[in-house]
Amino acid sequence: MNVVVNPPKLRNTLMADRPSRKEAEAAVRTLLRWAGDDPTREGLQDTPSRVVRAYEEFFAGYDTDPSAILARTFEEVEGYDEIVLLRNIRLESVCEHHMAAILGRVHVAYLPARRVVGISKLARVVEAFGKRLQIQEKLTAQIAATINDILEPRGVAVVIEAAHQCMTTRGVHKPGVTMTTTRMLGAFRDDPATRREFLAMLQSHLPDAAAN
Repeated sequence: MNVVVNPPKLRNTLMADRPSRKEAEAAVRTLLRWAGDDPTREGLQDTPSRVVRAYEEFFAGYDTDPSAILARTFEEVEGYDEIVLLRNIRLESVCEHHMAAILGRVHVAYLPARRVVGISKLARVVEAFGKRLQIQEKLTAQIAATINDILEPRGVAVVIEAAHQCMTTRGVHKPGVTMTTTRMLGAFRDDPATRREFLAMLQSHLPDAAAN
């Protein structure tokens, strides 16, 4: 399974068309005026530059190649071939429909075939895709597909539980609601026993995503 997100040619084109920092700050001033405030008043004078710096953090994933993160692996594992599970990876993303925050937790598991990867790399893959404009379903599929394509394990499982501020702070205004998405590949999809084992490993789990 291949999920291509901003292939090099498209990414280079997008970067070439990227507005300057000055243009980005001017756009923020326009929004401030549209909201009904005065961007020249004392409290808002530095807001455009602050917003642009914040956006550099929020969307840092566009400058990161998730596949490259998993390039270094380890084969000296003494024959280990059971589930590797990393739970409760903090997710901070942005909804592509309303540009509101998506906050939650990601659980990533894989069944090694010949090699394993450092656990921090799994968290970095989550962050690389999370720090982009997203919908949760696509994010879940992207994380799973990248791990599956690069590590070539016997199976991959990804579960995301997150609260969406586009729903909790606007629109229907339903705080406390979380959304769960899953992606199971290989043995996690095809072998009921492996799937049950993975789900059982999550049962004792996590703080409520909406409270984080």
